[in-house]
Amino acid sequence: MQLPIPLSIVLILAGLWSLIVWPQFMRRVLKDPKARDEAGKATRFLTVHLMLVSTSMVLGLATAVIGIRALVS
Repeated sequence: MQLPIPLSIVLILAGLWSLIVWPQFMRRVLKDPKARDEAGKATRFLTVHLMLVSTSMVLGLATAVIGIRALVS
């Protein structure tokens, strides 16, 4: 894959940003009282945010890998 070096760096930084920021956000969601009901079961609030964070982290990892591969090749 041939990408200009600056674009590869942007992809790497964007991927790292997702991998750094989203886990911090998830920690805050887990501490939120809306995350669990009275019985301690996960609420829709927690489920939706878990899916959001998971998807964003997978895409962030893929973005970083694409950037690294473009930079190396």
